[in-house]
Amino acid sequence: MKAVTAAVEALGGKDRILAVRTLTIEGEGENANLGQNLTPDAPLTVWKVTNFKRTIDLGKGLDKARMRVEQVRTAQFPFALATVSRQNMVLDGSVAWNVNEDGNLSSRLTDETALDRRMELLRHPVTILRAALDPGAKLTDFRTMGNRQLLDIASANGDMLTLALDGTTHLPASVGSLTDQPNLGDVAIETSFTDYEDSGGLKLPKHLTTKIEKWVQSDIRVSKYTLNGNAADLAAPAVVSSALPAPANPPVEVTAEKVAPGIWWLAGSGNHRSVAFEFADHLTLFELPESETRAKAVIEKAHSLAFGKPLTEVIVSHAHFDHSAGLRVAVAEGLTIITQSGNVAFFKDLAARKHTIVPDQLAQTIAAQPIKIRPVDDELVLKDASMELHLYHVKDNSHSDTLLMGWSPRDHILVQADLYDSGWLRYPWADNLKKNVELRKLQVEKDVPIHGNIESWADVLKRMQEKR
Repeated sequence: MKAVTAAVEALGGKDRILAVRTLTIEGEGENANLGQNLTPDAPLTVWKVTNFKRTIDLGKGLDKARMRVEQVRTAQFPFALATVSRQNMVLDGSVAWNVNEDGNLSSRLTDETALDRRMELLRHPVTILRAALDPGAKLTDFRTMGNRQLLDIASANGDMLTLALDGTTHLPASVGSLTDQPNLGDVAIETSFTDYEDSGGLKLPKHLTTKIEKWVQSDIRVSKYTLNGNAADLAAPAVVSSALPAPANPPVEVTAEKVAPGIWWLAGSGNHRSVAFEFADHLTLFELPESETRAKAVIEKAHSLAFGKPLTEVIVSHAHFDHSAGLRVAVAEGLTIITQSGNVAFFKDLAARKHTIVPDQLAQTIAAQPIKIRPVDDELVLKDASMELHLYHVKDNSHSDTLLMGWSPRDHILVQADLYDSGWLRYPWADNLKKNVELRKLQVEKDVPIHGNIESWADVLKRMQEKR
């Protein structure tokens, strides 16, 4: 295809591109936290990235390519865990694993993670043009869009990408592909290439920006390229390569602990919890977090608690993706969503999005009901003869401005998400939690959290004071 030929020549020529055995990219920039913004419309929180280094080994061919991405990330937002993390993420063909900060190897990661990393490897002009030059690749659907020329590439091993070329310089402008994001469904990921400079006989971009739809996920300024340098040994260790890939949807255990009459804390595997409240003729859940798999398991456990009373509604504390992960399951089950008003438009969008790449329960539901939402502005009281539950908007919180907490006045129980967890390293929202409890004049005796363990309020206050 003439467009690819022109791009190859613009980059430095076929011989130079095919002569690349290893490619090392170094620089710094930012990573963003998808689904962790202050409000659904606010900018994403970010990590500052330093010591970024991506090493690609093409010595055994593109289908057996290896890659290591190393970087140091420092949180630029209030964070309760380690604010500096050192990442070391590796790929060998179809095998993905991490090297932990202590130097130990992780277990073999999922096939989905390996695919994501293989697609990341192809998001560079050298590797995408190597894919296009492969005799086993298929190039189709050449088209123009403004000053760009676009074509679809099916690599020799079946990876599907769209390459955009600058109509003037003929250099690669971006590489995009479609993938599944559990909350957003079918999404486009695009890496754009700008600020080309000569490097080792090739023209290479000094600025790499990756977006998931409108959200920037990675923005890297390249300080140095090394062609055909020492890539070290990127082969998967036997203990990793011989293991089965981790399952994409591992089984979830949900336990039920009765914390007061008609109130159960649903915990189990992981560190995401839910709380079930038994009203006179129905059940209400506070939170369906973490994943579709966990949401289904929580709903199943809730159905077993209260002698056949129907589960009719779920409170979603805020819009962060780990807490709203069960939203579409709830919609598929016909449950009413109770959430702070600032989340309503976003939740309607999440419920309406297409999930065709990995169809979830809602996508597979025939004639699925439209989302039913009951918004909470400042306060909502759910009450009948059996149960009373107050929902309050958490004021002035720097983690989420659309956050709800729950209060059982009969039992003096507080239900909160992302305000306190006994396992945290620090408590950036301690003052905010205490302020909101005082604002609502709550006489709390017990904290029943969405993360962490049940504790007395006295112990919560003591621990927050000790780790100030």
